[in-house]
Amino acid sequence: MRNATQPPSPSRQTEATFGQIDKSARRTDLPVPGDAGPDFPGIARSADFRELRGKLRRFTFPMTLVFVVWYVGYVVLAAYFPDFMGIRLFGAVNIGLVLGIGQFVSTLVITALYLRYAAKEIDPRAAELYRNATGQERP
Repeated sequence: MRNATQPPSPSRQTEATFGQIDKSARRTDLPVPGDAGPDFPGIARSADFRELRGKLRRFTFPMTLVFVVWYVGYVVLAAYFPDFMGIRLFGAVNIGLVLGIGQFVSTLVITALYLRYAAKEIDPRAAELYRNATGQERP
């Protein structure tokens, strides 16, 4: 019987594997060093890319602004108007609780809106830019 800390005898050495994984994890779809690849600075200067960034900004900046104002408004109300936030609407539910849950709801709504917008407006254009730059479909 062989001790677990002793290396195997030279006659029994095989290629090293980890947990029966013998497949290489090396990526074969990466560009080869010295290969020109896509012209990223040229892509960044293209009208299509600028239009894509503009579309993304026209959605993300207003949504971010709306959410930040909504969040800061909630914090200001909670900090400076506790009597207002404590008004009971029904049972033990008050305005502060409803507005607090509204924070979670608004986050989910904004996320859903972004996913729909990205799938409709951003992703197809990004895929087209990728296809034009590399000549192949996105992985």
